[in-house]
Amino acid sequence: MKIKRQKQAKKTISFYKYNFNFREPFQILIDGTFCQAALKNKIQIKEQLPKYLMGEVQLCTTNCAMKELESIKELYGAKLILQRFQVRNCKHFKNPVAASDCLLSMLEGSNPHHYFVATQDQEVTAGLKKIPGVPLLYIVLNTVVLDKPSQCSVSQVQAVALGEMVTPAQQQNIDSLKEVQGIKQDGERRGKKRKRKISNPNPLSCLKKKKQPPRQQAKKTEGDKKRSRHRKRTAGGQGPSLNPTPVEK
Repeated sequence: MKIKRQKQAKKTISFYKYNFNFREPFQILIDGTFCQAALKNKIQIKEQLPKYLMGEVQLCTTNCAMKELESIKELYGAKLILQRFQVRNCKHFKNPVAASDCLLSMLEGSNPHHYFVATQDQEVTAGLKKIPGVPLLYIVLNTVVLDKPSQCSVSQVQAVALGEMVTPAQQQNIDSLKEVQGIKQDGERRGKKRKRKISNPNPLSCLKKKKQPPRQQAKKTEGDKKRSRHRKRTAGGQGPSLNPTPVEK
């Protein structure tokens, strides 16, 4: 029976590792009801949880869970156990609330910090099954049990596989990339719009256009040049003489 329970736990942990990015050390949020059940069934939480989950763990609780045990004298033993764990900051430091409400608020609707939750509270258990990606630990008789993934978790994994939605880890990566690129959630870029710099005009376009002479005048000047050249040749004596010298008989 113990081997079967260990295999089932290994399968469930693999489900959360591959689909919800859980990594060691596993963070386990524990409340007073779990400590009271462990005390009653003589379970050493610090020794048995790492063996059962087959990895390193960090046992933690909240200030509200501590305050709740302080007000109940019958749970003094559970209080001594809970005091040995790390206390995580919650939103109710000044005004403590019930431990059940505090634990649910720590998950923030999507369990971004990848908490395991160890509790015997039925109200907390019902609330956890509505949040995807939350492993639940509880005690049955004298054994710790890791519950199977809830239907909410399985449905989200199936939706991701079909491409209908993204995982919280993927959404977090998308949001971080948007912040790097300076893009808001609606697709607009942050900050003021960039003004176009006023560039100087092209210096070539500022030059005055040269006046070209008419085509007819250009032809006349070429004709004049030819005539002047011909006159120079005749004046120099290179051409035939107008008064030839008489031949002696």
